[in-house]
Amino acid sequence: MEDGGTRHLGCCVVDVNELSANPEGLSAAAVTVTPKLRQLEFSIACNDLAASGRDRKPNALVQVAVIDPQKQQLVFHACTEIVEANKDPLFLTGVTFPSEYPDSQDSLVKLTVYDAKNKSQESSSFLGSATFSIGDLLRAKDGRLTLSLRSSDGVCPAGTVVVSRLKMGEMEEADHIATDSSSQKCPLVCEPADQPCIDREDYALTGPVFRNPVCKVYRFQTVDSKWMLVREQMEECTLSFTIPKQLLSLYIQEDRSRVQDLEELGELSPHWDNLRKEVVTRYGGIIGSYQETLAELDKISGSFKPSCCKAQKSLEFIPINLHTQRMRVTCPQKTDALYDIITVGAPAAHFQGFKCGGLQRLLSRYEAEKKSFSTAYQCIYYSPQHTAKAQEVLSTVSLLQPLITSLADQLLQAALEHSSSGLKDALKSLSDKTEQFVHTLKDELVKSALLALHAARPGYVSKSQKQTPVLCHQQSQGGDLNHSPVQGLPGHSPVTESPVACNNVKGGDGGSLKHQDSIPHHKEYDEEEWDRVWANVAKCLNCVIAMVDKLLEGDNSKPEPAPEQQLADVITSHNPGDWREQLSPLVTRLKECVLEVVEKAKRAMTFVLLQEAVCSIPQGLHLQQRRDVVFSQALAALACGFVMRLYAGLQDKDFLRQLHLVGLVAQFESLLSTYSEEIGMLEDMETGISDLQRVTFKITEAKADDLSDLQPSVCGRRDHFTVEVPLPQVIFQTLPEEIKEGRPLRVFPVLFNVGINEQQTIAERFGDISLQERINQKNFEILEAYYKTLREKVPLECLPCFQTQTDIKELLETLGQNVVTKKRKNVEILWIAGTICRRLNGIRFTSCKSAKDRTSMSVTLEQCALLRDEHQLSKDFFVRALDCMRRWASLQSAFPGRRWALGGPRGRCRDGKQTSVATLLSHCPAAC
Repeated sequence: MEDGGTRHLGCCVVDVNELSANPEGLSAAAVTVTPKLRQLEFSIACNDLAASGRDRKPNALVQVAVIDPQKQQLVFHACTEIVEANKDPLFLTGVTFPSEYPDSQDSLVKLTVYDAKNKSQESSSFLGSATFSIGDLLRAKDGRLTLSLRSSDGVCPAGTVVVSRLKMGEMEEADHIATDSSSQKCPLVCEPADQPCIDREDYALTGPVFRNPVCKVYRFQTVDSKWMLVREQMEECTLSFTIPKQLLSLYIQEDRSRVQDLEELGELSPHWDNLRKEVVTRYGGIIGSYQETLAELDKISGSFKPSCCKAQKSLEFIPINLHTQRMRVTCPQKTDALYDIITVGAPAAHFQGFKCGGLQRLLSRYEAEKKSFSTAYQCIYYSPQHTAKAQEVLSTVSLLQPLITSLADQLLQAALEHSSSGLKDALKSLSDKTEQFVHTLKDELVKSALLALHAARPGYVSKSQKQTPVLCHQQSQGGDLNHSPVQGLPGHSPVTESPVACNNVKGGDGGSLKHQDSIPHHKEYDEEEWDRVWANVAKCLNCVIAMVDKLLEGDNSKPEPAPEQQLADVITSHNPGDWREQLSPLVTRLKECVLEVVEKAKRAMTFVLLQEAVCSIPQGLHLQQRRDVVFSQALAALACGFVMRLYAGLQDKDFLRQLHLVGLVAQFESLLSTYSEEIGMLEDMETGISDLQRVTFKITEAKADDLSDLQPSVCGRRDHFTVEVPLPQVIFQTLPEEIKEGRPLRVFPVLFNVGINEQQTIAERFGDISLQERINQKNFEILEAYYKTLREKVPLECLPCFQTQTDIKELLETLGQNVVTKKRKNVEILWIAGTICRRLNGIRFTSCKSAKDRTSMSVTLEQCALLRDEHQLSKDFFVRALDCMRRWASLQSAFPGRRWALGGPRGRCRDGKQTSVATLLSHCPAAC
């Protein structure tokens, strides 16, 4: 609790005095402001340890277990690092108990000291043990207990163990320290700082999104012989499952809508009708598959997918090993610093495999082959740009049509109320949305697609068929057949054959009847009809605008009558419904024209997508499923990172300003090799990260205080998704107006990859790394463009400050040079990109195949480098700090119900081996 009644929880500062005056607000923010008991954290040191051998000093480590006084069970809880060859070891790894565990001060803590013969702890000997209660430590005056170790025989002295509660504001002196200078004395706990620290859960990740925290606390020495406290907190994220489940529901809904649109195309020729049925059948298979997957996910209550399940079909939409990790650093006389990172396995279709490559290669090959498919199925080839445009038109008109109808009704309501201001406001909104609607449909693709759809109707006869049968016979003998009935229209391939010349002929039997006209003709079809229908919307809008101007002008030109006369006019002659009566026919006509345009445009664009789906039948729909899988994993990770970054920045006005003016950069660091199946993973990941550009975020006000109301939700279609992040009312009201009004918040995803394992060595010597080079170059350009935009809209003084004052522009120049430099395993690219991301208030992600070995080594090295560069970590403690964070601790034994992929917070090597700093990023395990 801060002075003045302020609590810091989850990086949200809430004034309790204000909440006490507003009980409803307190209820709405219950999940955020509920006070918690303080965590219990303590450090361990030993004195005068007796080694198992006479001529050697012990390699000491301490295991910590809890004895439940009621159940009388011994539960393993934590383990320190190994301090080699020291009889007076001071352990840098502390012990953390969460606020809810142990649940009683009578609970006993047992400390067992071992002499480890090697770092794998496979061979160790018992030195002694000691027991104390939680209450003993809490009641100790100086927060320190000195306990005698009991040896196995109970006779020989085994030494003592010192338990010191980690608490800010107190100074202690160490009698020893495990460095080369064993006589050096340093304070065990930080000097008093402006803010109380580690025994208060100020910056814990709270709320409905993050759960199952695992905390570790360390103390490291600074260059000025003082001590910093470092606290790691790793948590699972519920979005690992909730986001994919919502996406699956949206995919099912979108595909069902697509099937309905296909069925509403109306009557088609036998050839096209058969193709439509085949496409509908394929979509039905996808919908059924997604429904089965969703049903399986609904049975799972967890929030974490371990790497051993990465190839499991029912979990293929779930990201692998998704965790948040926060490092909090407390140094003397300095404000606490937070460093966040999200670790996740590479977003990729592991279940489908990588035998034929990943999405990037498969999509390129598919686009090249689609033209031949269009000829085989007698379809029109549409480029990816035209297909995307068709999806955009469908999405936009579906959104704008009901909005225009609603605004038109508001205009009539304002006319009924005889409100001049209301009429002006409603007309302005109606004009803006109608103009946007008209602009969307001002595209030749719609017109050409209507012509093609008309040619696919039953009974269609092309102009060439009106020629003599002799001409048809000559054509069948091999005349000039280079032109299609739809050739020359936008989006149509000049080499595509005629879909059908006479649609009374089934299948492709009429495919040999061709002609030299470039546009289909029909006696009942007016080629200018679309232009007239489309233009009628604008004309109707102009009529409405003119009528409103006339009504307002007439209202303003009336002389101001005397009060008595004004009352008489209102009673006898003035009818408030006059405005509505005059406007109603024009507004009705506008809505009818909009509806007519929507129906025609919807059928035209659906026909475009039908042809695209027909050409996709061999493999395109399978690729769409693969893309859905990869995107689901990537979006779950991005949403997790966005929420984490938002929670941390709710107090930062400069950050919130940057958020709504420009958006955030999300930097994905990948350590995949460009060899064997990992090439396919990287190709999947590249496409998945790129697809995140179609995502925006929106912050909303939570409707209630229920946890489910604070869960982020996803809405939209494949061409664009919006993630809504609800916040409690008391928090939401403190945000800038632009964010509260629902402004879309953009995220700029960038991906940088540098392979670092033995497989990458083979790729660089004998293989091809062009994929990695292209990815890095492309994403550097995106990052550079983001910085230019940020510099134009936000003062650089608003960005966070760091001890290393290298200019961001200089860092970008250095990154650009490294991207184009031919250098093996150039990890400088990752270091510089990560630094730039933090300088830009961005979101950091680190990935490898399963987010285990390579990821853990990269994250721990980054954390130690931050401690060195930003917090003056002593050189003598750099390697020790790195070893502590990577220490193999059997967390699965401590938490048997958990499914951690590693032995503790991110940074535990799976095989327990210590890896030197020099070889960290060049000799990683080949597979993880």
